[in-house]
This record gives sequence, structure tokens and C-alpha cells, in this order.
Amino acid sequence: MQHLPINIIVTGAGGQLGQALQKAAPAHAGLQFHFFGSAETDITNKESIDAVFKAIKPQYCINTAAYTAVDKAESEPEKAYDINVTGAKNLAEACNDYNATLIHISTDFVFNGEGKKPYTEEDEPNPTSVYGKTKLEGEKAIAQVCYQYYIIRTAWVYSEFANNFMKTMLRLAADRTSLSVVNDQEGTPTNANDLAEALLHIIEHDNKAYGIYHYSNEGETTWYGFAAGIFELNNVLINLQPIPSADYPTPAKRPAYSVLDKSKIKQTFGLFVPDWVSSLKKCSENAKHSHNNTVL
Repeated sequence: MQHLPINIIVTGAGGQLGQALQKAAPAHAGLQFHFFGSAETDITNKESIDAVFKAIKPQYCINTAAYTAVDKAESEPEKAYDINVTGAKNLAEACNDYNATLIHISTDFVFNGEGKKPYTEEDEPNPTSVYGKTKLEGEKAIAQVCYQYYIIRTAWVYSEFANNFMKTMLRLAADRTSLSVVNDQEGTPTNANDLAEALLHIIEHDNKAYGIYHYSNEGETTWYGFAAGIFELNNVLINLQPIPSADYPTPAKRPAYSVLDKSKIKQTFGLFVPDWVSSLKKCSENAKHSHNNTVL
């Protein structure tokens, strides 16, 4: 019997994860993707979303669209709320109307970062920034209106696509002989390509174990340690100095500790999660061989 492909809408197609999903798509023959950037679909507009769902009738919607300018959110709370809360709720309602499953990307910023051991899905969120607060409100809005959803919290996402820490470090190192990076914020870098494959694994696994999950690569480091790894793998010689967060004040408070516990997602879906060092190595190789880093 011929199986019809699973129809999937992806919002935020121009971002890191959106582009990583575009890269992963050809290897997943049973999945039919429809990618939408912010120019094609405004998730804050219900009519815009409804038109897309009506035309495509998806089984899944992967929402990678978000307001992620952490510091800017402090002075643009309404804009952050529109995208991270209203947009998430609109997609959740559309998924209900069309009997689709929502896969929504959230963040470690829902926690205050005062923990000392990896955060589980049962730990109480307590965000300290506008970005974190709007992402948590978005999670709550989804849970209130949607029957079929996976909320995936992730952290420190980087890739060969779009703007991110890895590309910023390499760009700065091209112009400077020394660089200072904070060394008192602990977390785990997450390769967007690994996250994309994890999301597609969840869809193909289809066990309907809805709820909140944590995903990042394995292991932990600091931003300084992450930068050191980036420079080492790319053979960049630079005077890299560790500094405390107090020496690099930002409008939004960063979590001092944001390592996520991946036990639940690994056990539920039989997922293998690579460690951050080997994933960074892979990503550095991809970046070197990629002349055009923009898919959409």
C-alpha cells in the first residue's frame, strides 16, 4: 500500500533551525516540507496562518519562528510578546482546527539560571528576561489551547547558517588579535543540524508522547570554553581572555547555568544525542565547505 508523505509546515524558514531543516529534508523521503519565512507567513496574523493551513492541510507544524533578540526584547516587549506568545497561540489554534501536531521551539531562558544541576522538564521555570518571560508565556498559551504538541526547549544554538556565536567569533577573530569572552555562564552549545534531525526523528517515531522536552548537545562548557573550541578547530591563533559577566553588562540578564537534562527525550524517542565537541567539529567542517550559507 502506498503511504502518502507526511505534510509538514515549517515557520521561520530563514533562521538557523529553519535552514538546518531545509538541509535535512532531502534525506527524509516520507516527509513533505513546506517552508515559510516571515515574508510569506506572519504568525501574529491569524488569517495569514489559516490560509496556509487551509491550502496545505499539514499533519505537523514545526514553529521555529521567534523573537530571539534577547537584549532588544528588553526595550521591545510588545514585539517580543506578539511573536513569542500571540504567534505561538495562533499556530496552536490552527493545529487544533486542522488536527495537526505542533512542534514548538522554546529556550533555556525560561529558567533563572541559578540551578546547579541540569534542568529537567519538571523544574519550575522562573525567567528573568523579557525574552524568557515571553517564551514561557508562549509555552503556556500552547498548553492551554492545543491537544497535540511537543515543546522542545533548547540552548546556545549555532550552525553554519544565519547569525550565531560561532560565526560571530570567527568574524571578530579575522579583525582582532585578542578577544575577551565570559567564563562564568555554563551551558551546552547545540548544533542546529542535530536539533533538526531530532525533530524529524520525533515525527517519524510518531508515538504521540506529547509534552515538554529538553534538547541540546551533551556535555557542558562556558562561552569562553565554546569560543576556545571554535578557534582550536578552525586553527585561529588569538589571545583569548576569560572575563566575568560583570565585565560585560547586557540589558537582559543571562542565566548563569543553563545545562538541560536530556534524559526524557532520549528515553521517550530512543534518541542518540551527540556531544557538543564532536558536533562543533562537524559544523566547522560544514562551514568550511559551504560557500553559500543561506538556503532561503
